[in-house]
Amino acid sequence: MKWYGKLYIFSLTAILYIPILFLMVYSFNSAGNMIHFEGFTLEHYQSLFSNDRLMAVIFNTIAVALLAAAVATVIGTMGAIGLYHLKDKKLKVSLLTLNNVLMVSSDVVIGASFLIMFTAIGHFTGLGLGFMTVLISHIAFCIPIVVIIVLPKLYEMNGNTLDAARDLGATEMQLLNKVMLPQLMPAILGGFFMALTYSLDDFTVSFFVTGNGFSVLSVEVYAMARKGISMEINAISTILFVVIMMGVLGYYVIQNTMKHKRLLKRGIQR
Repeated sequence: MKWYGKLYIFSLTAILYIPILFLMVYSFNSAGNMIHFEGFTLEHYQSLFSNDRLMAVIFNTIAVALLAAAVATVIGTMGAIGLYHLKDKKLKVSLLTLNNVLMVSSDVVIGASFLIMFTAIGHFTGLGLGFMTVLISHIAFCIPIVVIIVLPKLYEMNGNTLDAARDLGATEMQLLNKVMLPQLMPAILGGFFMALTYSLDDFTVSFFVTGNGFSVLSVEVYAMARKGISMEINAISTILFVVIMMGVLGYYVIQNTMKHKRLLKRGIQR
């Protein structure tokens, strides 16, 4: 790579990460502002962990993200497998198009649509905005992400392997558990972590479907920021950034470990 290519990549990375590093450094600022750095302190983190409301919001956010990512991963994986086996090409293209439309649609449109739907349902059932509405919304917009990650891996599989398993008497359930899922596991894990990140990061859809008694971190931080600059926002953002980075690194470690095991297994078999 030429020197100007390296300079471009370095400049782009710096533009993206310097504001985040700036925010993280000032989360330890004893001056309590973003103007000048006075000294190192953990006071803002202590204030954060002593704030019962914020801790409840953080727990809500993590619970919603984990549940939404897990359910979306299961549904999205099964949906991708169903699309892979679908014989009707027109129907397959139509379903893939609908899936991709959800990926590129505006979050405002999706959030408003869910709000209208839940309001209509609540009119007849008494369902109010809260944990379930946020969870259902997050599952819905995470499913297309999982499908789009798992489906290419299905097309990379060797079809002869599936035919060989059927010739050896494997049932469709054994074919799924013993042949397909092990080969799809890296993509499934990738879909789970991507869905988890999207759920943790979402603001717009959550803003539409949260109720008065329930909130998630992105909505709470927005409400806090409108009241004025608070170093607790810096502390929350720092913790969230570190957790996401650990999740990404964990995904790559798991992926590399699984790849190493597959290579080792092939070497032993040879």
